[in-house]
Formats: sequence, C-alpha cells, structure tokens
Amino acid sequence: MTDELSSEDAKLVTLARGARGRIGAPEGAAIRDEMGRTYSGATIHTASLQLTALQLAVAQAIAAGATGIECAVVVGATDTPDIGCVSEIAGSGVPVLLCSSDGSVRSRLTT
Repeated sequence: MTDELSSEDAKLVTLARGARGRIGAPEGAAIRDEMGRTYSGATIHTASLQLTALQLAVAQAIAAGATGIECAVVVGATDTPDIGCVSEIAGSGVPVLLCSSDGSVRSRLTT
C-alpha cells in the first residue's frame, strides 16, 4: 500500500522498517519534522531504559531542535501506539501511519 503514499511518507516507512530490522525490534518508527528532516528509532527495552520506537524518534527530533512534526510512521507489532509524544510536540492533526512489517499501511491515526 506504500504506492498510495506520497514519496516523503514512503521514505518514512522505509526508515522505520530499517530501524526495526537493524536490531530485530518489535517496532520501528520514523518522523518528519517541520523542516523536512527525518528521524527514526526502534523499540528499546533494557533493565534501565524502556522507550517505544515512536518515543525514540520524537526524542531525537527534540534533541535536534525540532518544534513540530508533519508525519509519523510506526512499523511492527502495535495496533495502539501511544501517540502522546507526537501530539506533545506537534499538536493536533498530525497523521500517524501504522504499518505492517512489509510496509503496507494498516491504519491511519491523527493526533
């Protein structure tokens, strides 16, 4: 279903799939900030650190000085991601695409 996405959103799917695959994580995520820069991350679960893939991608964007998010993608296991970290920086109306491991869009949420 990525052929129905804009090229920029399809790029986010590719980045999220790559982040997930690099460490074999259950989820990967990618976001595009208000300047068009992209950030990706994978789920992290260690004894002292637990972050969803989406939280990691958003944290990287904030650390780089982003003040908004245009779009977010989550690839993998979850059907109900906590999108609060996206809405906290971006406000309402931001699309969050939930994708299967093959990159096909399962559903679309909005912050």
